[in-house]
Amino acid sequence: MRKPDKKTQLTIEELEKKNEQLEQEKKKLEAQMEWYKQQFTLLQQKRFGTSSEKTNKDQFELPLFNEAEVSSAILLAEPTFETINYTRKKKIGRADKLKDLPVETIHYDLSDSEKVCLECDHSMHEMSTQIRKELKIIPAQVTVVEHVQHIYSCRHCEEHAIKTPIKKAEMPNPVIPKGLASPSAIAYVMTQKFADGLPLYRQEKQLERMGISLNRQTLSNWMLSSTTRWLKPFYDELYQRLREEKVLHADETVLQVLDEPGKKAESKSYMWLYRTGRDSKTPIVLFDYQASRAKENPQKFLNGYQGYLHVDGYAAYESIQNVELAGCWAHARRKFDEALKALKGAPASADRTTVAKKGLNFCNRLFAIERKIKDKTPEERLEIRKNDSQPVLDDFLVWLKEQKDIVAPKTATGTAISYTLKQWPKLKTFMKDGRIEIDNNRAERSIKPFVIGRKNWLFAVSTRGATSSAIAYSLVETAKENGVNPFFYLQFLFEELPQRNLEKIAEFEDLMPWSKTLPKNCYIQSKK
Repeated sequence: MRKPDKKTQLTIEELEKKNEQLEQEKKKLEAQMEWYKQQFTLLQQKRFGTSSEKTNKDQFELPLFNEAEVSSAILLAEPTFETINYTRKKKIGRADKLKDLPVETIHYDLSDSEKVCLECDHSMHEMSTQIRKELKIIPAQVTVVEHVQHIYSCRHCEEHAIKTPIKKAEMPNPVIPKGLASPSAIAYVMTQKFADGLPLYRQEKQLERMGISLNRQTLSNWMLSSTTRWLKPFYDELYQRLREEKVLHADETVLQVLDEPGKKAESKSYMWLYRTGRDSKTPIVLFDYQASRAKENPQKFLNGYQGYLHVDGYAAYESIQNVELAGCWAHARRKFDEALKALKGAPASADRTTVAKKGLNFCNRLFAIERKIKDKTPEERLEIRKNDSQPVLDDFLVWLKEQKDIVAPKTATGTAISYTLKQWPKLKTFMKDGRIEIDNNRAERSIKPFVIGRKNWLFAVSTRGATSSAIAYSLVETAKENGVNPFFYLQFLFEELPQRNLEKIAEFEDLMPWSKTLPKNCYIQSKK
């Protein structure tokens, strides 16, 4: 057999090297194609599928799950099968629904001449009554209120003295001097926009149907003036009290401001949210408008605060001094849930689907423990977490480190594993204090009304308007957190604050949304 010459031998080596390069490029393209498939599947799910992250109860019945669960079952002393007792939800009757509403009674009676028996002509007595109940809704009405201040002078002094004393009857100070706006009018417009998401241009048309012509610019000026003059000092007092708490939540979302110095109209600004935890006796929700998402914004707002702060995975919070961050397990769980949805229908992804399911199962077990202890005291929560949650965390961390070297990092499952490991120091903070929650959902629920409202009114025209919106949203959401009706509460504030010295606002405990001495109509009746 003829031996290959030197030139042919080099060609074979080059071909082998080329073949190896092509194989690597093929694997790279296959991984990239798989990533695109997962992203496409996930986007389809987000666009057309259900947004629920609820786990199917039969989803985790796989033999593979016997590994970590068997070891932790001994520590947790969990039964083989969980017994769930279902109780039928008590149906609320009509009487319970109507008992807290004012009642208007209309009597339908016979005349004296009709109260005579047709058979014997004797008078008839009332045997019983039949009652029919209806709901009567009175739509908003616009009326003009004239404040007439009576002024008196002395006629004798006018004729014989040099000075004439004048006495005026006391009249409350207006919320906007020389303006048409009343406390109820401003509270109504503000509640319509910031509690119900009704833009000013729709309110303008609504007021036209009521018979009053007020353009949206006038309505906007009402809110700008009232928030700057009266609600800003009140907001500042709530801000001081917020920083005295030991557990807070934070979140942020985008906002478009058309006329912002140095920025294009279509650029992004941000609305930051800070609020108290679940065990606070004085629930406070504050919004803070800022032009950017820079780390200096939370640093400045929380300057001087010391305690725990619930956050998501955004790195800007990590630069805050004297604050220990508590990570959000809902975000970590969502990564595994998205990995499952991304792998849905892929025939060659059975192994990765199993891994994603197991990661989701660990998260579900932690949340199941939290549901059982939600009504416990902070001390009881911490003790149960040490006994039940800590073994799950230990097994989960060991499993994550094992899977990190097995699962491709750029896949959806690999991303979930990497995210959880990166956030682990913050995710385990809830084991240090029973007041800390396992997730940051409390902040996300509080910022949701702003996100929904933004879909209706779309943008803020100016930075002053964005700041005014932050103050208004803060008062509305804080009122709701304390079980107070935002409209009646704002009306009460606009009636009271103009009559008081705002330099002493720290002493106005009777005006705080958690006060027990607010007018009765301010309190929202319990659904129960």
